[in-house]
Amino acid sequence: MAKVKTRYVCHGCGYQTVKFFGRCPGCGEWGTLVEESIEEPTPGDRGWLRRAHRSEPVPITEVPAACEERWSTGFGELDRVLGGGLVPGSLVLIGGDPGIGKSTLLLQASAQIAQARGPVLYVSGEESTRQIHLRARRLKAMEPALLVLPETDLGAVERVVERIDPRCLVIDSIQTVHDPDVSSAPGSVAQVRECTGRLLRLAKERELATLIVGHVTKEGAIAGPRLLEHMVDAVVYFEGALHHTYRILRAVKNRFGSTNEIGIFEMRDGGLREVHNPSELFLPDRQIASTGSAVVAGLEGTRPILVEIQALVADSGYAVPRRTASGIDVQRVALMLAVLEKRCGLFLRNQDTYVNVAGGVRLDEPAVDLGLAVSLASSFRDRPVSPRDVYIGEVGLTGEIRTVSRIEQRLGEAVKHGFQRCIVPAGNARELHGPPGMEIIAVETVEAAFRAAFEG
Repeated sequence: MAKVKTRYVCHGCGYQTVKFFGRCPGCGEWGTLVEESIEEPTPGDRGWLRRAHRSEPVPITEVPAACEERWSTGFGELDRVLGGGLVPGSLVLIGGDPGIGKSTLLLQASAQIAQARGPVLYVSGEESTRQIHLRARRLKAMEPALLVLPETDLGAVERVVERIDPRCLVIDSIQTVHDPDVSSAPGSVAQVRECTGRLLRLAKERELATLIVGHVTKEGAIAGPRLLEHMVDAVVYFEGALHHTYRILRAVKNRFGSTNEIGIFEMRDGGLREVHNPSELFLPDRQIASTGSAVVAGLEGTRPILVEIQALVADSGYAVPRRTASGIDVQRVALMLAVLEKRCGLFLRNQDTYVNVAGGVRLDEPAVDLGLAVSLASSFRDRPVSPRDVYIGEVGLTGEIRTVSRIEQRLGEAVKHGFQRCIVPAGNARELHGPPGMEIIAVETVEAAFRAAFEG
């Protein structure tokens, strides 16, 4: 007979201890240990060995090569993030803030998969069939092959899967599903780990494409043990500010594709709509001839995006000036201010600095450094730059402009939106054939870039 013991389990890393600690010894986080009842098998219980699937080792040279099949979800943006589509037998975890649109995205995708591939089982532990029906009518996702099951018992879900044999399974959400054989409460570390493991086995054994929704903590990470993200094949975050209409889908783990791709959606009354040209979404409200504004050509995966960087530099009334940034790393802003003061002679040590990436998108690549530097100098000097200029380049600590990747794609995106002049690193300009209608200005230092931006 199994023994039931009380343990303290960390919700961050899954560390277990018999004593309570304010700080987890495993991951070092504070306040993550919670008390749970854990059922331990007796030493003579070896049922899991008898139930386990026995496999034989095979030489890697004798493994038959197979073409990886992918299914379209009906959303090109979602397919892009997944690496080209949904792989049969894969387990995909989708996380995001409450109300961001995770259930909306999966319900729309489920209807399109059901129409193209066959039955899809949508399991909801948070909504009734009536609620899902009302949302499906609003989203125009009324597909007969889309089957809805309001259930939290994982055993019952497995029996339904055995009976109807769906092509795709959606679990909304993993924190509401529970295994009756585990004594812990739904959403606990033990329940999330066990339920995810059973869903993983179900997906692999039946070649069942499975999508599960995961709640997030106040820090933005997916709730539950970190082991959860290691078990699944792909982890996708659905991001965006609730006061903005657009949403960004970003992969942080993908065994079947790149993690550099993003998908952009716009939330409307009728559900989510794909944004095929994101530059049009981020640039329409840009004011002409305003100081502290510069347009950069960023790259998200293989997709170039034109974004406006806004900067405000003002005299500080405090001994320590403020440094605030939204959409870009504040440490990157501090580094750029130091370069401008040391290499360009701009006295910024007593200036409050505020930087914002218009539209709420986040920029992480160093190719936007030159646009950031120009926007800071424009606000400090109170001199606008040309509204038809775009800036590309990484700024080094010695003030040099370093080369960036995929310059042709960035320039093509700029020409498409009417920009007539681009300031690029000299290293990229040596073998660069600019598109028609675009003047290319090659610079080697930040000072040269300022001369071209403010005097050209």
